Amino acid sequence: MLLRGSQGVQRIGHIALRVENLERAKSFYLRLGMCLIWDDQDWCYLEAGKGKDGLALLGPSYKAAGPHFAFHFKEKEEVFNIQNNLKESGVNVGPVHEHRDGTASFYMQDTEGNWLEMLYVPPGGIQSNV
Repeated sequence: MLLRGSQGVQRIGHIALRVENLERAKSFYLRLGMCLIWDDQDWCYLEAGKGKDGLALLGPSYKAAGPHFAFHFKEKEEVFNIQNNLKESGVNVGPVHEHRDGTASFYMQDTEGNWLEMLYVPPGGIQSNV
C-alpha cells in the first residue's frame, strides 16, 4: 500500500558519495563524460545522460548530509505529504529544507539504517550555478 499523498517512487535520481579530495573526484567524473551542474567549495553535483542521473560528491568539510541515495519527485507537495505520512506512522524523518538550487527535501533512514533523501526537483531540473 502506497503512502497517502504519494504516487510512489518514480525515480532514483541521485547518489551522494563522500570523497576525500573533491577536485580530484570531480575531475574523474567529468572525464567520464558527466556534466557539472552545481559547484561549491565543499560539494558538487553532476548529471549523466538524457535521464539526468545524478551524482553528488560531498567533500570532507560538507556537513549537511552524508552518503545517501535520493528519490526525485516532480511535485513539492508530494515530498511534504510523504514526510507527514511517515511521521504520523512513527518513522523518524527530518524537516523539509528548501535548497539554494531550487529543490526541497528531507532526509530519513530506511529500516536497515541506510540514508535516503526525498527530493522535489522543479520543472526544468536542478538549477545550475556553473
